[in-house]
Amino acid sequence: MPATQRPYVINGITYYPIPSATGYVERGIASWYGKPFHGRKTSNGETYNMHADTAAHKTLPMNTMLLVKNLENGRSTTVRINDRGPFVQERIIDLSYNKAQELGVIGRGTARVEIVALGAQQVEEQPLVAAKTGSRTGEEVSRPKPKIKPPPIPDFDKGNFYVQVGAFVQVENARTLAKAFARRGRDVIIQQYPAAGMNLYRVMIFASTSLKQAKVYEQGLKNEGFRYALLLAR
Repeated sequence: MPATQRPYVINGITYYPIPSATGYVERGIASWYGKPFHGRKTSNGETYNMHADTAAHKTLPMNTMLLVKNLENGRSTTVRINDRGPFVQERIIDLSYNKAQELGVIGRGTARVEIVALGAQQVEEQPLVAAKTGSRTGEEVSRPKPKIKPPPIPDFDKGNFYVQVGAFVQVENARTLAKAFARRGRDVIIQQYPAAGMNLYRVMIFASTSLKQAKVYEQGLKNEGFRYALLLAR
């Protein structure tokens, strides 16, 4: 397992990097980081360049390409994950200065965004080397070989989209919620997955084959009281 995929602890919280970014969609607060970290090592061993097209995320695999949309002004851009962070409540991504400027985040410092995984750059990691000072997590790092062109951007409005409405330790609780949606005539999936050192059962409701329509359904569920409803692609 690459060092950047191992669990790590920041301020007493353990973070578990996920093995794949396929279908990953998330909304939250974006921030940015610049001069204090410019020239230091990132979590994957690269030298941080505040003018590059990169960003930090707590759990996505390194070299994941993300589409980032500023929900406050409609601007969009793409970034590559090469660092860990931000470790501030509700913030989901730390942009380079260059990308924050592109999205209009510099002035206020933060903005509400949506991030969607596009794929991963084909970058092979060399054998692990000793941990480097300057990494924001203290993780062991590896130096990537020269980058290859990123994958083409797919058509995001087409696919099989689900909304996660709950995650439970007890499968019986997941089944109870699933039955409630089945009675509404919805297609429901209960998926077991590891998280935070335990097995959870998440309940996912089929939303649509259109991302636009799936977002409408997701918002409708939030309006019903499912405040943590999360849109996923399968």
